[in-house]
Amino acid sequence: MASVSVDAMGAPLRRSGRGRALGRRGNGGRWLTSSLARRLLTAAPLLLVVSSFNFLLLSLTPGDAARQILGARGTPEQYEALRQQLGLDLPVYEQYWRWLSHAVSGDFGTSIINGTPVLESIMSRVPVTLSLIAGSLVVSVVVGVSLGVFSAVRGGVVGKMVDALALLSWALPVFWVGSVLVVVFAIKLEWFPALGYVPFTDSPRDWARSLVLPVIALSLGSVAAVLKQTREAMLDVLGSEYIRMAAANGISRTSLTYRHALKNAAIPVVTVLGVQTIGLLGGAVLIENVFSVPGLGSLVVSSALAHDITMVQAVAVVFTVIVIIVNLSVDLAYGLLNPRVSAA
Repeated sequence: MASVSVDAMGAPLRRSGRGRALGRRGNGGRWLTSSLARRLLTAAPLLLVVSSFNFLLLSLTPGDAARQILGARGTPEQYEALRQQLGLDLPVYEQYWRWLSHAVSGDFGTSIINGTPVLESIMSRVPVTLSLIAGSLVVSVVVGVSLGVFSAVRGGVVGKMVDALALLSWALPVFWVGSVLVVVFAIKLEWFPALGYVPFTDSPRDWARSLVLPVIALSLGSVAAVLKQTREAMLDVLGSEYIRMAAANGISRTSLTYRHALKNAAIPVVTVLGVQTIGLLGGAVLIENVFSVPGLGSLVVSSALAHDITMVQAVAVVFTVIVIIVNLSVDLAYGLLNPRVSAA
C-alpha cells in the first residue's frame, strides 16, 4: 500500500505536480475502462431489443418475400411451397430464433430476393454511407461552430440574421433541398453530377464531386442545430464572471473567445453533435434515395419494399452498432473536454 506523507500536525502534505499528474492519468484510465465496460454491457441487450422489435414489425407488414418473388402469376401451390422453402410458414418467434442463432456467430444469411450474402452486400455499402455521414459532420462542425461563434461575438443585427438563417435551414425538408440542389447545380449549372456515386479508389476527384450535393442537403439541418447550440453556449460563457475578470486583466478578445470561451462551450456542442450524428442515419435513408447513392439507406428501403427480412435485419443491427459507437465517442469527448467527468 502506498504511504502518504504528513506534516508535524498529522495533516497530509500536498502532492507534487508529478504525483497529481499520475493521479489524473490513473483516474482517466479507470474512467475510460468503466465507460467502455458500461457501453459493452448495454450493447447486447440493445441489439437484442432492436432486432426483435424490427423483426416483429416486418412480420406485420402486408405481403411477404414469396409473393414478391413469384409475382402475380404465381399459383397458390407455388406460393405455399416457396413460403415453406423460405421458412416463412413458421411462427414469427421461431423465424426470429433461427435468424438470431446464426447472427450471433456472424452469419447473417443470404438475401431472400437475390441470394447474395447479406454481410457482403452490407460491407460493400458501409463506406458509402460513412462517407456521406462523415462529410456532413465536417460541414456541420466547420460551418455551424464558425457561424455560432461569429454571431455570439458580434451580436446585434448579425446575430439575428444568423438565427433566422438557422431556423430557415432547420425548417426545410431534406428531400426538397436535395431536389432543388439537383435542379440548380446539376441540371442548370452542370457543376456536379445529379445522381450516382463514384468510389474513392476509382477517382478521388469524382468521388468528392459525387458527394457534394448529398452532403450539403444532408448537413443543412445539422448545421442549424450546431449553430444554435454554439451561439447559446458561447453567449452563456462570454457573460460569465471569470470571462469578465479575464478581460479586465488585459487578455485579448481573440484569446478569450477561442482559448477560454469556446473550450468551455464545447460540451453542449458535442452533445448536439452526437444527437445530430444519429439523426444523419435517418436522413441518409432519404438522401441516398434522392441522389441514387448506393449506401445502407437505399439498401434498407429496397429490401423493405421487397420484404427481404434478413437484409433489413442486418442493416438495423449495423445502424444500432453505429449509434452505440457514437454514444461512446460522446462520452469519451466529455472526459477529454472536462477532466472533472473522468475524475468522478
